[in-house]
Amino acid sequence: MFAIVGAKIYTITKGIINNGVVLVKNGLIEAVGTSSLKVPAGYKIINAKSKCLTPGLIDAHTHLGTFGEINVPATADGNEMTNPVSPFVRGIDSFNPQDPAIKLSLQGGVTTAYTGPGSGNIIGGTGFVIKTHGNTVYDMVVQGKEAMKFALGENPKGVYKEQKKIPSTRMGNAAVMRQALMKAEDYVIKQKQAQKEGKHFNRDLGLEQLAKVLNREYKARIHAHRADDIITAIRIAEEFNLDYSIEHCTQGYHVADILADKGCFCVIGPLIIGPYKHELWDVRMSTPAVLNKAGAKVIITMDAVTPASHTKYLAMNAGLAIRYGLDEEAAFKAITINAAELIAMSDKIGSIEVGKEADLVIFDGHPLSNFTNVEQVFIAGERVV
Repeated sequence: MFAIVGAKIYTITKGIINNGVVLVKNGLIEAVGTSSLKVPAGYKIINAKSKCLTPGLIDAHTHLGTFGEINVPATADGNEMTNPVSPFVRGIDSFNPQDPAIKLSLQGGVTTAYTGPGSGNIIGGTGFVIKTHGNTVYDMVVQGKEAMKFALGENPKGVYKEQKKIPSTRMGNAAVMRQALMKAEDYVIKQKQAQKEGKHFNRDLGLEQLAKVLNREYKARIHAHRADDIITAIRIAEEFNLDYSIEHCTQGYHVADILADKGCFCVIGPLIIGPYKHELWDVRMSTPAVLNKAGAKVIITMDAVTPASHTKYLAMNAGLAIRYGLDEEAAFKAITINAAELIAMSDKIGSIEVGKEADLVIFDGHPLSNFTNVEQVFIAGERVV
């Protein structure tokens, strides 16, 4: 049991409390209030006067633990690029808890991350949610939070064009995605019929995973940079009534009103990235601001693959988005409660509220400033930094 006292508390959902107090008991937030909130006897006091307190930050799109060191093929386990439709693979089976990028992320105040397969395939397999502290996959993975990776644009068509396979064009990308979902629809119908008739049915791991996408048990996390790919993603998702998000959303500013109207989450980033491929030539740091102004649901990601692009700088990127027009409240939500909602954990994390898990970060200054350092990090009430 402990109390953090004197901090400027960014609750995220209930405003800012100056000189506030947070009580933590049994890994949960017990109470939140002003300096008038009494600290019970027996509670350890953590003096956070002149400090800032936020909920643990959340990066909703990473590849932590699945790609490892850059340019080291032995640690690159995030893309099974032998079949453009690979829903049968699970990112959790590639996860390396000792990936140094995970510890770096934690040092930046990121306590929760969504991680998993990359975008080399049209359908790349399932991603999952981790806490950024622990020794084994069992310590870190949050059960029941899987989603399916889909990808449009340059990456999958580039991979399979070299192999002289479909897809090699954007129309090929869309066709392969549709065909896979249609097969999954047929699979579900045949499986139900066999069960009804009491007949044996040959199961298929990939189609069973896609069936979970069709019944909206899994969200479709669709990688799309260019505006036309974003619209294709929306079109296909609506054809099959999928629960979906748009990942990267680089040219989302061209279709901001459409994204707002659809109500899907827009996971934007990374904001700092070189134009190493054509669809990244027009990355704009103002994209979060444009989409937020239009009314879209904005999340900011670092899209961390290796320590070189690690999630440690997530807060800094949210600060840069403010510099380019995003309002401060929206910037905080983009790396906390919005991300928590996307990964179906907003009842547990993403804000400082009574009853939520005590994932907390103490900063020595404004949390989104480049001049600020993380001083202490807690996950479920345990100090981990």
